[in-house]
Amino acid sequence: MLKPTIISIAMATVMAAAAISPALGLIAQHFSEADEIWIKLVLTAPSLTVIPFSFLSSYLTKKLPKKVIVLIGISIYIIAGVGAQFSPSIEVLLVLRFLLGAGVGLVMPLALTLISDHYDGKERAKMFGYNTAFSNVGGIVTILLAGYLASLSWNAAFNVYWLGLVIFVLVLFYLPTNEPIKVDKHKRREKVPFYVYGYALAACGVMLAYTAIGTNMALFLEQNNFGSSQTAGLVLAFSTVGGLMTSLYFVHLQFLFKDHLIAAGLLVMGLGFVVIIFSPIVWLILVGVCFVGFGQGILFPVINMKVLAEASPTISDKVVSIVSSMIYVGQFISPILLDGIGKIMSMGTVRFQYGVLATALIISVVSMYVYRFFFTRKNESVSSSA
Repeated sequence: MLKPTIISIAMATVMAAAAISPALGLIAQHFSEADEIWIKLVLTAPSLTVIPFSFLSSYLTKKLPKKVIVLIGISIYIIAGVGAQFSPSIEVLLVLRFLLGAGVGLVMPLALTLISDHYDGKERAKMFGYNTAFSNVGGIVTILLAGYLASLSWNAAFNVYWLGLVIFVLVLFYLPTNEPIKVDKHKRREKVPFYVYGYALAACGVMLAYTAIGTNMALFLEQNNFGSSQTAGLVLAFSTVGGLMTSLYFVHLQFLFKDHLIAAGLLVMGLGFVVIIFSPIVWLILVGVCFVGFGQGILFPVINMKVLAEASPTISDKVVSIVSSMIYVGQFISPILLDGIGKIMSMGTVRFQYGVLATALIISVVSMYVYRFFFTRKNESVSSSA
């Protein structure tokens, strides 16, 4: 039961913010006096507190067993997640969402480092793929369930966080209790490799784009008369279907695309947004959203594997905390940045925001190959002159 237990921990992190996205339109109606940006922050607020608490999690691994840290994090997650349905105002709701992020911050880095602790080689690569895949399964289940609950009332959707109780039980009974990581105080402190920050920035950008599906899709469907909160739940579930499929076959995709895997992920995401923009009917939007899911299902396992490939056990938790933090920075700034660009350009529609993301993703792919071309030529010229 160790594999399902470790994978279930990752499911809690993906369920944190996106779970209630189908109810976003109803939350906006209930708190009608609140500005639109505050409504979107209901979805992304957890990402702000994830950042400091993920670093706290890294520090606590030197003081407490990882199992204890996970149990504390999941407890906070359940209390804040379920408790949000009783919020009398948008301010109280946001406070509880911030608290939810604290619980996720304690758990998220450990969802990845536990894989490194227990697996290596090809089995580790499979586990990273399964980790993302079953995170997406959790996303599908919770989003569809939240979409149904949202059809009852705006606050009923928050009952989806009771699923965290299942994860708590699995961790309590099946996750081994490790000793806190011992650090030699006389040994020189190991520095985080510079490449980690580059991958962390890339993860931030990917999450910024992916979050735009959750924060904007219900509003996009409403603006274009495509359906209700239940329709939004179905559409959002398809983004996780795409991620599930690519993550399950991650090892095969790694072999097929080799050094082009990151470019393939970015291109598929970009094309997904293009399909959404020009879709006249809902089923084509499903295809576009699925493409976006394909892309993130490729990119996050690749990034996680690369940053942990050369990191020693003493800094692996810190490395994952850096990348995890930047993922949640991307999630938090997504609505703020995209709304800001829309206001500057006097284009307030979600369609325009998706167009910006499609353009940015495709330009990123082109830039990668332009850089590779000139970098390769430069190396060849240096080699020939030598």
